[in-house]
Amino acid sequence: MSNREPNIPPHDQERILSMARVWHFFRPLAIALCVMLATIGITMSVWNHIERSWFSPMDASDQSTIAFQVKSGESLTKVAEHLSESGLIHNATVFKYYADFLGYSQKIQSGDYSLSRSMPMTEIANQLTLGDGNPLVRNITVIPGWTVEKIADYLKQIGQIESAEDFLRECRTGENYTAYYYISDIARTSGRKYLLEGYLMPDTYEVYTSATSADIIRKLLSQTEAVFTDSDHARADEIGMTMDEVLTLASMIEKEAKEADFKKVSAVFHNRLSIGMTLGSDATVKYASGVTRLSLNGTDLSFQSPYNTYLFKGLPPGPICSPSKDAIQAALYPDESFVSENYLYFCTKEPSSGELAFAKTLEEHERNVSIYSPLWQAYDLEQSNSNP
Repeated sequence: MSNREPNIPPHDQERILSMARVWHFFRPLAIALCVMLATIGITMSVWNHIERSWFSPMDASDQSTIAFQVKSGESLTKVAEHLSESGLIHNATVFKYYADFLGYSQKIQSGDYSLSRSMPMTEIANQLTLGDGNPLVRNITVIPGWTVEKIADYLKQIGQIESAEDFLRECRTGENYTAYYYISDIARTSGRKYLLEGYLMPDTYEVYTSATSADIIRKLLSQTEAVFTDSDHARADEIGMTMDEVLTLASMIEKEAKEADFKKVSAVFHNRLSIGMTLGSDATVKYASGVTRLSLNGTDLSFQSPYNTYLFKGLPPGPICSPSKDAIQAALYPDESFVSENYLYFCTKEPSSGELAFAKTLEEHERNVSIYSPLWQAYDLEQSNSNP
């Protein structure tokens, strides 16, 4: 045999070398691609196994609902265990780690749920964070000028409480709320329609949907303490009034005027109190008698009640509604110019505007009444016709 190398033409040698260089370049890429495809295949196989074993529905064909409850304060571990015991998930530990990883552990809401074995674990976890359409909290809004009776009706209307009478019973005596010092201070007063009238502070509150009448009352009473500050107490002492007297006066101001005239109306009442004159507030008569007409007649004004400030001097036995913060400030700080100029009277002008006409003398006041009273009567007639 010959030991000589094969005789390869130069152009073939160049082609072979070129192919060798290409293979040398692509060989690592080919290997990497093969490894990647193998890895993807293994990963997909593992994931499919994990998904089938842990994340998939327990029975995709079972659409029947299962009642499931998350109790208030229940831990994520307990929820996971109960889901597993109910046959809704494959593995409690996997559910717990999954919920923890996505931050669901602090979002799961207590309540009653309708789940099924056809739901994957991810869908069940998400459902438990949505509350299943049954929110735990809601907002309630108490409007300035509302009485406890109006508040009770409102809470019943929105479905927060089952019985308005239960709410009113709590407000009537206030005996369960004497831990609040300002309620304890008035607990022995007599003649009040509702002891807690005026102390349920207007505001918007977030409450549990399960909150009872007592829960809501406590929340509103606590807000009164927050609104009536130490400086307000100091000012009340300065003008010789108690907190209860300030709230009573503020409730009358709230009912008699719009915010722009609060301080002026306050000045009129302060001036009358200082000279021992009856306050003559229509709002107190309406609170006692239930009359809603703007124009009151002689029978209305002679209605026998300690709340009738046409018959009895001084403030009525207690507030006649829940006053706003602005009305409270007006009671504490009346309009100084109206005080110094000794304004003693006011009446409504055109009813829909809410604007008031003020007067210093009875003669001026009677002239104002003669001008505007036909408007009041027309307004009452219109309201009567629209609300037969």
